[in-house]
Order: sequence, then structure tokens, then C-alpha cells
Amino acid sequence: MRLDQKYSGNVFILSSDDYAASRAVIYGMPMDFTVSFRPGSRFGPARIREVSIGLEEYSPYLDKSLEDIVYFDAGDLLLPFGNPGRSLDIIGEYVSGLLADGKFPLGLGGEHLVSWPVIEQVYKKYPDLALIHIDAHADLRESYEGEPLSHSTPIRKAAELMGGKNVYQFGIRSGSREEFRYGRENVNFYPFEVLEPLKKALPELAGRPVYLTIDIDVLDPMCAPGTGTAEAGGITSKELLAAIHAMADSELRFVGADVVEVAPAYDPTEQTQIVASKLIREILLGLVK
Repeated sequence: MRLDQKYSGNVFILSSDDYAASRAVIYGMPMDFTVSFRPGSRFGPARIREVSIGLEEYSPYLDKSLEDIVYFDAGDLLLPFGNPGRSLDIIGEYVSGLLADGKFPLGLGGEHLVSWPVIEQVYKKYPDLALIHIDAHADLRESYEGEPLSHSTPIRKAAELMGGKNVYQFGIRSGSREEFRYGRENVNFYPFEVLEPLKKALPELAGRPVYLTIDIDVLDPMCAPGTGTAEAGGITSKELLAAIHAMADSELRFVGADVVEVAPAYDPTEQTQIVASKLIREILLGLVK
């Protein structure tokens, strides 16, 4: 698998053609084969890139510009439609190569199951890894309707791989009784809120390698209706941006990130895609050192 290949035409604003010189690599994971409600997130990565043309290169929050960094956009990985197992293998193989080359993998989803092989590969390289998970849903099921490969299971898989005390969950407001019990007993579980508990938890992670996964549905549907399983009672885009900036200002050493579950068909206003695109800009400027 060639790492410097562009797998699709459109790219994130100001991305470079120079893979070797790039610190971060954006890649799309266009998979929505296991969703339990509304499909369509496989179209999210492409649309996030397309709306990035509307972004300013400069972030007034961080006083940095995309012109100051070098990053490569590989486009969307070629995943076999309807085959989640093989798709996860392809994602894992690709990310393994990025990590071997010293790149910061920045993934665009796609359903949340696509984060699982990425976390698995990052953990192989960084066995002291911590995971920050920002989401409306716990994703702590062992299986969904008997299927362990589900967008409801990636964080449970991560907790079992890494140890639950290395997993930090924020903003969770939906899940089964069993998931909430598991979360409270086994992981660092901060339901309903994001920014304030995150600020309190950050000092615990100082100096450690950290992977960040954001499900766009942590936002209230008024901010991000374009997602497969929208959940009322969420945070604002302003708070989510503030959370990224708090992480950028911390002593954490981020080694990868993803933003998932953008489903453009459900948001004709495109505010969901626009928010996701801005999140990617802030992650590039704030978390890629």
C-alpha cells in the first residue's frame, strides 16, 4: 500500500503534495456498513474536504495559519463496500505505515467503528497510550444485535485492549444501562459535559501519548444535524472548539486524531460539514506539534 498516493481527487484546503515533508496525513475512511440507524457517513470525508475551501487559513484562536505547517491529504481509502472486516484491515494497515513513517494520522469518518483499527495500531506503537473520546454515545457495547463489529463497540474494544483506566470519555448522554454501568466502573467516565471535566482531567495525562477521537454527534443536533444517530441535549460547537484549544494549550503529546460520523445528506445547510472542517483546522494547528 503506497502511503504517498492520493486515493481521491479533492483535498483539504492548503494540503501539500509532499508526503515526505508532511508532519500530518489526512485520510478518509468512507465506511458506514454497520450503522444502526441512518447510513450516509461514508460520504462525510469527501464533503468535509469540499467545504474546507470556505475556511480562512488563519485561526484567531491559536494565532496560527495553515500556511505555517505542511500536511498531506491522501483522500479516501479504497474500502470494499459491505465488507467491514476487510475494510478495518485496510485502515489498520494504512495507519501502521503512517506511524512507521513518523506521521500524525488525522482520520475522517465514516462510522465510529473505523476508529478501532487506528487505535489498535497507535497502541502498538505507544503502549502507554491514553484515549480521549468525545461523543454522545458510549460505544461500550460488546456487540450490537450479536455483531461485535459495530459502530456501538469501538471504545469497549479499546478499553479491553488498553485498560479502561487509560480511556477518558466526555459528553456521553446515550447508551444502554449496561454501558453506563461499565463506563462508571471501568473507564474515566464523564457523561453529559465536555469542557470542564476535560480541563480537570488534562493534568493527569501530561507527557503521555494521547489519541483523540471525536464523534460529531457530541454536538447538539441544532449545531450538527448531519449525522446518523443525532441525540438531543448536546454541547455547542463553541464548547467543542474550546475543548480542542484546551488540549492544544496542555502538556499532552497527541499522536493522532479522528473526526467521525458526519453524514452530509441529513444537513442541507451544511453546517455539520462546516463545523467538522473547522475542527480539522484547529486540530492541525493545535495538536500537531
